[in-house]
Amino acid sequence: MHLETSLYVVPTPIGNMEDITLRAIRILNEVNIILAEDTRNTVHLLKHLQIQKPLQSYHAFNEHQTVHSLVKRMENGEKMALVSDAGTPTISDPGFLLVRACLQHQLKVECLPGPTAFVPALVKSGLPADKFVFEGFLPQKKGRQTRLEFLSTEERTMIFYESPHRLLKTLEQFNQYFGPERQASVSRELTKVFEETVNGSILEIITYYSEKTIKGEIVIVVEGQK
Repeated sequence: MHLETSLYVVPTPIGNMEDITLRAIRILNEVNIILAEDTRNTVHLLKHLQIQKPLQSYHAFNEHQTVHSLVKRMENGEKMALVSDAGTPTISDPGFLLVRACLQHQLKVECLPGPTAFVPALVKSGLPADKFVFEGFLPQKKGRQTRLEFLSTEERTMIFYESPHRLLKTLEQFNQYFGPERQASVSRELTKVFEETVNGSILEIITYYSEKTIKGEIVIVVEGQK
């Protein structure tokens, strides 16, 4: 039996509005409702695409409470699209719980290919991309040092997400646990007007950013231990 799709996971641009696929636009036009991490951001995107659809807030602070009711609605025939503020939902963004719940209830889920910030950052780093580990955001407090100690012997290329105000602190910790000569790359504002990628040793990158005002979402790529 062919199941109709109940939930579409739809990647959205991480910066440049042209980076949305024709299929994503069609799906957003066809579904009954769009689940959005921040409806204010999604309204801006939909207005740009000339799409008018009902929106419902779905984010890290309400997903546990809303999953059951959303699954019930899909079981009753509603088709939904899940979007995050930027990039592919569930990648350091909400969505995992809903996807899992749909699969547990035999509801078909489709994930469209599309923008994810770590892929262009990895490619632009010049570091080995045949094997890598995606770490996302490191724990802010509890478990952070333990994780860094564990990763200090990781041989694959490592990818991290970081916020601008924590970048230097994180690089200093990389300097401590990975060593100042370890090669790395920092990409920020990917696909936007002021996109920038800085490659070099961890110490060189610390020196560069210690003299700069840091803005924008950041991806850090670090060479694995040789």
